[in-house]
Amino acid sequence: MSVNETTHSDKFVWNRQVYNRLKLALSLGLRRQFFLAICDDLNLRNQVAARLHSTLAYPVGQVLYQPSEAQEDSTPAYPRLVTLRLNLSDPNPIAQINQWLLNYPPPIVGASKDSPGKSLPIPGFQIVGVEQLTRQPVAIQRLFLHYLRLTEQHLSSPESSRFLESSLLLWVPRPWLYAIQQSAPQFWRCRTGVFVFAGEPTPTTNNRSSQERLSSYKSLDLGSLDQSGLEESLSQLDFDFQSQSPVNRGQKIPETPVSTSEILMPEAPQEEQTHQVSVSETRSQPELTHISKELTELIQTTINNIDPAIAQNRDESVQVQQLLEEIDGLHLKQALPETIAAAYHRLGNLYRLRIEQGQANLENMMVAILAYQEAITYDETSPHVPDILNDLGTLYWMLYRTPPNSEEGQSYIEQGIEFYQLALKLISPETHSETYIRVQNNLGTAYGDLARFKNPVKNWQLAIAAYTEVVRLRNNMEPLKYAATQNNLGTAYWHLAQHTQSAENLHKAIAAYSLALNYYHPEQEPLKYGMIQNNIGTAHWNLAQYDHPTEHLRLAVQAYAEALKYRTPANVPAACAATQNNLGTAYWQLANQPQTTKEERQQFLILCVKAYEECTTLAHSLNEESLSFDIFATHNNLGLAHYQLATDQYLNGDKASRSQHLEAALENHLQALNGLNKQQESYQTTFTYIVKTIRAFHNELGIKGQNLALSKIPGHLLSEIMPKL
Repeated sequence: MSVNETTHSDKFVWNRQVYNRLKLALSLGLRRQFFLAICDDLNLRNQVAARLHSTLAYPVGQVLYQPSEAQEDSTPAYPRLVTLRLNLSDPNPIAQINQWLLNYPPPIVGASKDSPGKSLPIPGFQIVGVEQLTRQPVAIQRLFLHYLRLTEQHLSSPESSRFLESSLLLWVPRPWLYAIQQSAPQFWRCRTGVFVFAGEPTPTTNNRSSQERLSSYKSLDLGSLDQSGLEESLSQLDFDFQSQSPVNRGQKIPETPVSTSEILMPEAPQEEQTHQVSVSETRSQPELTHISKELTELIQTTINNIDPAIAQNRDESVQVQQLLEEIDGLHLKQALPETIAAAYHRLGNLYRLRIEQGQANLENMMVAILAYQEAITYDETSPHVPDILNDLGTLYWMLYRTPPNSEEGQSYIEQGIEFYQLALKLISPETHSETYIRVQNNLGTAYGDLARFKNPVKNWQLAIAAYTEVVRLRNNMEPLKYAATQNNLGTAYWHLAQHTQSAENLHKAIAAYSLALNYYHPEQEPLKYGMIQNNIGTAHWNLAQYDHPTEHLRLAVQAYAEALKYRTPANVPAACAATQNNLGTAYWQLANQPQTTKEERQQFLILCVKAYEECTTLAHSLNEESLSFDIFATHNNLGLAHYQLATDQYLNGDKASRSQHLEAALENHLQALNGLNKQQESYQTTFTYIVKTIRAFHNELGIKGQNLALSKIPGHLLSEIMPKL
């Protein structure tokens, strides 16, 4: 059968004819039949699919198969046709069918003492819901087509799938028919028949094609990532199994919960993220008839986006074009699958190299992904498959930095995790120790990222399990990598502590950080040494909320002070400002411990003010986007410290000193208010601080002090403030 294009005026008559032919094809119950039903009208599709189910699933009511002459009792109902909706999170029709058969195996009939009986026939299956893929992330759409490309191997291997003993009907709209023809040609060639129903397309919301999605994203900047929570990441995306050529990527960590005190807590420690990928050009492009149109169009886009004036770019484009022609020629000559796979692998490596060199835009990543998937499709037994799967995992992991909404980001991370897990199933630490370690490390980082989206306890525990396996296997063989993973492990414990068994997990975090610190000498690795000291400080600060507060706050201060020896305004100003912010908060909490003496309290508050002032001064010299903490919250914290120095009855201070501290408090609260949106809760909190500070002017300095304070208030705020005094 062929695709039945029609402009028939009587759609009802046409559709009835197509339905009758489809029903006949399914009712024959032949083995290994694969049908495509094409329908753009979802209402019509639902009606036809429902009628097929009602007609064919249980043709004799509640008894499917009539009893044989030797069998007195009838057989319980077991369907001849099963309707499944495509699983959009993992759109693998074959896996869904096999899972259904696993859950509902054909019952055995005719069993007796003398006979084992026999299984009822495998039912046929119809799959609906493919049209919903249009609303899904690019990764899910690519995954669906990838599964279809793998289906040909299922069809040629009877032992690999039980559904092949029956028939399969896949419902698709026309856009997906064309996508299958172009991107899954092997699958298309396996079809038994195609049935086209006439009808107008049903409008869908958020209906974006893959090409439209690609055009909406420009490039992925690996160098300027917003970071909060942990101060800085040691971890990097390590793209090469053989040579060490990392691509660094920071991670935005979930913000630490706000303290119950007025002073905000410091930012959290930061993880080192190491992902690793392995690797084993332009003229006028001729028509490439044997390579998917999707891949060739993406490659042409990458060629068009480069600057041809740069000789290296021209050479790379020529190299890509030559490789495309080679692949097309191999298809034409019907070369061995492993030869075609090797060519696709080289194509993926070319684009992977571009990404390593900083060209991490969406088009380059998608070309690498499609090329690697083709390589696996043509040769699943290649010794390079584990490396390619690891590459695919990391490329999808990188893609999660690109989409504008969290739902798509989550799907990319989950897809990356699936590739990592598949790679680990193919290797063992005994046979592929280096590869196994790198994939486990990547898996730990991906689980940590996934914890941002869902199931934080479970995913941080999985990250810890992966990192623990890495440090066990590395076992000091690669000291710096061992230290980096220990830092990752510490950060994973820190995050897990925010959700469960806080004190226990924070102690484990500090232990892991301390082990990492043993491998970083400040003279040789000053920035990494300083970063881990900052992480240790934050873990101690956090632990002070649960256990021996004064002891752990002092240890936090020591760690922050040590970090600041190497995180200076000259070499890492943003990191320096963040650690100063952390140090200020630790000093403020030390000052307010019940056992702190009056003299210590005043000294700690003065040190708190100094740290916050150095933080804010440095922060205002930087781009606000480079900061990993809330500068307006820091201004409020600084204001609160000045306020306490002015009003604490146990502290020594003359009238002039109290006035200076109150003026500084008011100035910092006003600066914070100026940077906040009036609808934010923090705006109202800051406004309350301002009113409180003006009252303190009156209490400490009389009406003259209050007038001084009011003279500093912007005119547009006076009408709101005066009624509250």
